Amino acid sequence: MRRFRSFISNHRFCELPGRLALALLWLPGHGPQSTPSIMAPASTPAQEIHSLSYFVLSITGGIFIVVAGLLLYAIIKFRAKDSDSEPAQIYGSTQIELAWTVVPVLIVIVLFLTTARLIFAIQDAAEPPSALNVTVIGHQFWWEFRYPKFGIVTANELHVPLSSSQDPQPTFLSLLSADVDHSFWVPQLAGKTDLIPNHPNSTWINPLQPGMYVGQCAQFCGVQHALMLLRVYVDTPEQFAAWVRNQQLPAMQDPSVAAGRQVFETQACINCHTIQGTVATGRFGPDLTHLMSRQTLAAGAMANTPANLRQWIKDPDTFKSACLMPAMQLSDQQLDQVTAYLLTLR
Repeated sequence: MRRFRSFISNHRFCELPGRLALALLWLPGHGPQSTPSIMAPASTPAQEIHSLSYFVLSITGGIFIVVAGLLLYAIIKFRAKDSDSEPAQIYGSTQIELAWTVVPVLIVIVLFLTTARLIFAIQDAAEPPSALNVTVIGHQFWWEFRYPKFGIVTANELHVPLSSSQDPQPTFLSLLSADVDHSFWVPQLAGKTDLIPNHPNSTWINPLQPGMYVGQCAQFCGVQHALMLLRVYVDTPEQFAAWVRNQQLPAMQDPSVAAGRQVFETQACINCHTIQGTVATGRFGPDLTHLMSRQTLAAGAMANTPANLRQWIKDPDTFKSACLMPAMQLSDQQLDQVTAYLLTLR
């Protein structure tokens, strides 16, 4: 019941019809192979929602066909004719009145019970011992992912293990917000669930196919809401274990970029960002310890390339207008040095 009350509080868990058009949009920075869509489910919750959507579509489609057919029949049969006589008048029909009252009520009851069954099945799913727990924190305008079991903190790109019937490894997500309302939505993996300030929420995924799945914040949260994107990488158990080992390592200390590290540590960068093993312990911005292990920058706004990274540091508004990261007003030499330093953080 706790999870069901959580669903009631965010009340947008299965907004399938209103979100279908958005699910077919291309996302900037993700490429053509990664169009988010509820029509290609790759996780148990998404498959359940997909099945429900087709069930609802079949019922509403049937209603449309019946109503449209009766309308067409009436248009053809009772079209205007060359006659001044008034047609026979019918003043009510108990059978028809009962039909258009009872049938819609039965349809609504069926849809209600089917949807309620799905909500309980998803919201009250038991968490097995093999489950991975991840804390998701929504910020304006990026995602923070914390893996308590492994001591890992990363941003914008969530890595989870592949699950199977032989080796079930679902991922249970605790959803928090650091500022305003956000909404975690990866349509191929699960329905959307809101992140509400001072109101912990939760959801889970059980990915059955490896690959990369795109999602985004589906709740308007400010001027850069449209570029609060995210990626979920479903790795094989071996790939996930290798990723965990790499993320648990401290930041690389390369003497050849010591000048860039000094610039980073003497500027306001350390007030917002963390780099493990250094004096940078900021929490306002993303953890940069393994920045170059990510494929994108600025929550999916652009590809993570040296040129984009340098321009992002120089003037974030180039890619993400009105984002909360300020331009640091560094000289060209300092920009080159800081960029070279960050490029070593893999």
